[in-house]
Amino acid sequence: MYRRSFCVALLASASFVAGCGGEPQAEPEAQPETAAPAQQPLNPLLDPGRFTEVAPETYRVRMETSEGAIVIQVNRAWAPNGADRFYNLVKNGYYDDTRFYRVIADFMAQFGLNKDPQVNAMWRGAAIVDDPATQSNTRGRVTFAMAGPNTRTTQVFINFKDNAYLDESGFAPVGEVVEGLDVVDRIYSGYGETQPRGPGVDYQKAFAEGTPYLEANYPQLTKILSTTLEVGGA
Repeated sequence: MYRRSFCVALLASASFVAGCGGEPQAEPEAQPETAAPAQQPLNPLLDPGRFTEVAPETYRVRMETSEGAIVIQVNRAWAPNGADRFYNLVKNGYYDDTRFYRVIADFMAQFGLNKDPQVNAMWRGAAIVDDPATQSNTRGRVTFAMAGPNTRTTQVFINFKDNAYLDESGFAPVGEVVEGLDVVDRIYSGYGETQPRGPGVDYQKAFAEGTPYLEANYPQLTKILSTTLEVGGA
């Protein structure tokens, strides 16, 4: 079976070394965080430690995008730590007004950068403990990206096809798309892999500058307009 080559990112200060691309990854650390301006209300997302609510055993996430609606069914038994993190992020609007910024045709679509650089900086080190991969990364499955053991934070991807080879590397699906697979297929992939492995988004700039950088330089990226929770599901 054809397998994409394995890619491991090594974090070192503000730079990283990467091999030939292939796996969804939590991206490298970028610019140091800066304090929120004193005159503005404190954004709750600047305090990752407060988001520890345990998710329901099943819940759905309705994701309104610029291509249409995607509904994700999350099953906590598949990957409890990942399901809890995703629940808290969605419930508190982390993914609202963001982008599918790393999209590789016939592979996967990744999202997870917040529109606010200060929020990105605060979540950079808020990793969760790994879950065993009890399910396979088949078409439509939704999984946290990572850059090694215990490095999952906010980065999530949707599999465009059967990527079962990722299972053995510990990529643990938390749920699957149950409505809107046709919308998933329309997520814009024309920019390709992120820099420096490809010609796409410069992650370091996206991390440090937020949505204005993406809008100015990659206007065709598919937008996540909003995400809402629906407890329960089939």
